Amino acid sequence: MASVMKAEVKTEIKSGAQDFYEIFRRKMHLLPKIVPQIIRDTQLLKGDGETVGSVTAWTYALGNTQVPKETLEVIDGQNKAITFNFLDAATITICYETFKETIQVTPKDEGSMVNWTIMYQKQKEGNPDPKRYLELIALITKAVDAYLLNA
Repeated sequence: MASVMKAEVKTEIKSGAQDFYEIFRRKMHLLPKIVPQIIRDTQLLKGDGETVGSVTAWTYALGNTQVPKETLEVIDGQNKAITFNFLDAATITICYETFKETIQVTPKDEGSMVNWTIMYQKQKEGNPDPKRYLELIALITKAVDAYLLNA
């Protein structure tokens, strides 16, 4: 079995930490409106979308349409951190045995710092690192920041 690896991207934003955190904590249904060129739709499959164990299907447009499912695994309101575990995503599970994303938003004097961490295990040693997903996460982060600043 391959070892668990870590990749991360940090992005400084102008939005407040709580407002940004709330998009991913309680308002992810807004993401298709915020980044329609990337996220086309969300569908809640289990739970209320706000509690641990909730499962959401996402329709992504990344060259071809993908519909991964993820579960809300950890919510840490005090540290403004959330962990999502991908359950079923053909393009992800082909390359990775496990794939978890954690977002943590930290307030700064002006704006915030958003840190996304991906913990993953490759199916095979030669499979790529999730650089493409980090780039996607950075684009989504910037789009959410712009949305909040213009709201």
